[in-house]
Amino acid sequence: MKTIVTIATFVAMTLFVQLLNAQEEEKNQTIERLVQQKERVVNAEKEALKKEVEKINERLVNDEITKEDAQRLKEAAAKTHALNIENKIAILENKIALLERNGQDATEFLEVDWEEGFTFCGINFGSGKDREIPYDRRTTSNLVIAFGLNNAIVEGQSLDDSDYKIFGSRFFEIGWAWKTRVFKNTNFLRVKYGISYTSNGLKPTDNRYFVENGNQTTLEEFRVELDKSKFRMDNLVVPVHLEFGPSKVTETEKSIRYSTRNRFRIGLGGYVGANISTRQKLKYKENGDRVKDKIKRDYNTSDLVYGLSGYIGFGDMSIYAKYDLSPIFKNAEIEQNNVSLGLRFDF
Repeated sequence: MKTIVTIATFVAMTLFVQLLNAQEEEKNQTIERLVQQKERVVNAEKEALKKEVEKINERLVNDEITKEDAQRLKEAAAKTHALNIENKIAILENKIALLERNGQDATEFLEVDWEEGFTFCGINFGSGKDREIPYDRRTTSNLVIAFGLNNAIVEGQSLDDSDYKIFGSRFFEIGWAWKTRVFKNTNFLRVKYGISYTSNGLKPTDNRYFVENGNQTTLEEFRVELDKSKFRMDNLVVPVHLEFGPSKVTETEKSIRYSTRNRFRIGLGGYVGANISTRQKLKYKENGDRVKDKIKRDYNTSDLVYGLSGYIGFGDMSIYAKYDLSPIFKNAEIEQNNVSLGLRFDF
């Protein structure tokens, strides 16, 4: 228990530090975007002035207005757009100052969104350009592959005294995951969900194998020396994780893109699904013959599979852990829960 508390404390402290760093990076990225917006404001107003002048010249060519009227309208338009630039730049500089002084929370006081206009102290001033910037896609998807060591937490027993081989028991997972950004203009928090095939293997120790006796499944010693004894459970699950961590922002006049490549990330959540297959493989020699038994049956395993999982890593690779809250065997006198630890890759 002390070891678990120590690990939990370490993870919590690490998470807290990473959150602070991520918030600082998020603030810096917001400031960088605002600086880029200042340039876009100037370009947008110049383009708007250019179009307005072209319309005035068309009216002049069509003898709708005199040269004096055209000159007066051009001067008025130039003055209007110059003031627009001055006011909008001032608003952006004030927001940058608020962020530098108060952090990311200051964005609630002053919102600038040139796609839908900008707001100062609750007053909307309308759109600052004709076309809107397409933000990054809210949802993306990728392939997930994970593998590593597998074992079982047995009631009243530690992993040091496990009934299963530590390095011989393994798990494998492959699936497809979708990742959706929770907030519109920040990628700090994401929901990651999908569907996965998982295979959890257990290799019993001491020349034993699983025997189904009525509604009980127990380990018993085999009649001859076993070359291999492996028990495997295949599941189809739906994992859901809250993933958070910093992102790199790339902003152009045409798009805004968020990327978590080469960035720290943490995912916390769980999974639920169904056991789709349970089988046992035995290899041994008997009467001079090599025998391979592949037995597929229920073995009283739980039909519904659910548990907790999480990952922590950098870029595409993470340390991955999962723990079945559902017992391996139904109605077992001694409850066993599957546990896995390994590597996860999000391609």
